[in-house]
Amino acid sequence: MTSRTTSARPAPGRRPGRRRTLIGLVVALVAALAPAVPPAQAAPVLLSQGRPATASSTENAATPASAAVDGNTGTRWSSAFSDPQWLQVDLGARATISQVTLVWEGAYARAFQIQTSDDGTAWTPIHSTTAGTGGTQTLTVAGSGRYVRMYGTARATGYGYSLWEFQVYGESGGTTPTCGSTNAAQGRPATASSVENAGLPASAAVDGNPGTRWATAASDPQWLRVDLGATRSICRVVLNWEAAYARAFQIQTSTDGTTWTSIHSTTTGTGGTQTLTVAGSGRYVRMYGTARATGYGYSLWEFQVNTTGGTSEPPVEPTDPRNPNLGPNTFVFDPGTPTATIQSRLNTIFIQQERNQFGPERYAVLFKPGTYTADVNLGFFTQVAGLGMSPDDVNLNGHVRAEAFWFGGNATQNFWRAAENLSVTLPAGVTVERWAVSQAAPYRRMHLRGAQNQIQLWNGGDGWASGGLMADTRIDGQVVSGSQQQWYSRNSEFGGWSGSVWNMVFQGVTGAPPPSFPNPSHTVIPQTPQVREKPFLHVDGSGEYRVFVPALRTNSTGTSWYGKTPAGSSLSLAEFFVVRPGTSAATINAALAQGRHLLFTPGVHHVTEPIRVDRPDTVILGLGLATIQADNGTVAMRVADVDGVKVAGIMFESPVPLAARPAGLKIGGVVARRRRTALVP
Repeated sequence: MTSRTTSARPAPGRRPGRRRTLIGLVVALVAALAPAVPPAQAAPVLLSQGRPATASSTENAATPASAAVDGNTGTRWSSAFSDPQWLQVDLGARATISQVTLVWEGAYARAFQIQTSDDGTAWTPIHSTTAGTGGTQTLTVAGSGRYVRMYGTARATGYGYSLWEFQVYGESGGTTPTCGSTNAAQGRPATASSVENAGLPASAAVDGNPGTRWATAASDPQWLRVDLGATRSICRVVLNWEAAYARAFQIQTSTDGTTWTSIHSTTTGTGGTQTLTVAGSGRYVRMYGTARATGYGYSLWEFQVNTTGGTSEPPVEPTDPRNPNLGPNTFVFDPGTPTATIQSRLNTIFIQQERNQFGPERYAVLFKPGTYTADVNLGFFTQVAGLGMSPDDVNLNGHVRAEAFWFGGNATQNFWRAAENLSVTLPAGVTVERWAVSQAAPYRRMHLRGAQNQIQLWNGGDGWASGGLMADTRIDGQVVSGSQQQWYSRNSEFGGWSGSVWNMVFQGVTGAPPPSFPNPSHTVIPQTPQVREKPFLHVDGSGEYRVFVPALRTNSTGTSWYGKTPAGSSLSLAEFFVVRPGTSAATINAALAQGRHLLFTPGVHHVTEPIRVDRPDTVILGLGLATIQADNGTVAMRVADVDGVKVAGIMFESPVPLAARPAGLKIGGVVARRRRTALVP
């Protein structure tokens, strides 16, 4: 590989032409010897070559701006030895820019932006860095404009900026977008550096109500920030000031809420209603006040943001509801799958997960409607579930069990596993099923067939267990709690119950023992005042994957399904964005902004910004105890103060100590008006 970076730079005006000529010859020779390769399909077009170029300065007459766009790798532009400096090319017409390549000489930029403009005056950054590497930098960008420039703010050497070539790729054409009149900030999440009091929150400046306002503490600086939900092209900002206005302030944009770019700045603010024509892009927009005009703080009736209507969201893939990609750790079986294949997979998962209580592995094993023979022994972070509308649509001849032999029969550490939406017929001659768990291990929407059978909630013998949940479940025979210390049964149907230690709670359960707390410790509540069962994945008769969202029930007893048709609604999986590990929070938020629901596949999902749920009735469902971990101290998920959001089957994990970590899940604002959001483990 040939490099144009020089190790020793000659004094200004004394650069030998021979070295430059030699480099050009080497490049030409390499090009001549290289095999011909057909161009890739739909390759971007080089738009800048031979176009008019200007610059903030030139080092001398031999290094003009035009040399960086002449297609000659032996000529170059270089600037004066100061910051900032820029090189600008006029493409002749508006174009969509997809790539910029900078071929630096030894004098390169440590910090620079790539900017676009429609008029050569108002510039929008489409790339920014403070860690430039020199050499050949090929940048994938997204932007549009007639003019493109490199704007350098920090040199890497004592010389100026020097480019052998400045190449802009994309597609020509397009019209200058019209600045829209829709207020992109209205109703969006807003935060502020401070509030004067609880009656003047940040949200009041973006609520569309000119009679409410945000106000700050009486100090400088202060700011108000709004999250537009996705990167937008900002063309206008309107500030409707109360009497306490800003004398000096900036309008700034950011893609991540951390690094900010100023798109308007003034030290002569007028107050009143200020309509500012700007050019910039970002997901976040803020007013950053540095000098107050009065002795009070800063106060805005309304903060409005207008855009050109386009967004720069990450691509959101569609979901095929008949053949969804549920990730590598989801295993789906149908009645045609050989029994040996199913059992081998179950055994492999259990061997790995039996003791793996702190590992990152997560698994979901799903059975389509039909009859199977299987022994399902569940270890940590494993979910088994049927894909029928009723648990009886999937029958396992065998077991669905949780044992504690790995810990000497002590089940007090048997957490984090789940059995759902299945019916189980025990093998001939066997009358005992075992679910020896201690919390975070629901036995939900299950049917253990056979009046002669029993399910034991501990490991048998002298083993201990401490806490669990049985919900929307039918046990034809007996539930025997043994040494299980505490248990919550809700909206279930039992043939009978035996045992108590500390407290056994029954709510809306038919077949519950009589209330007798504290001896025996049976707490019985006849009905459940309000409950919505957990949404679940199912496959309909045509083979389409869907998510059933149970209806809200009031004053209910018994299951939602046995001997009855479940009430609720069914959503096609095409309406969901399937989130696999490695998907960024930006992509997840882009899917939410498009109105998609979320299905998280098994694994640990790392996010560096909050997942923002702002739409009412959004469904967020996890498979295989999917876990969301915030890696930089942020809240993993924020649910706005809206009705009807359902969050189920998700674990939230923080990598920092309990005392230092933020909430994994935050619902509503500082003071939520309502929190009708269902959280189901």
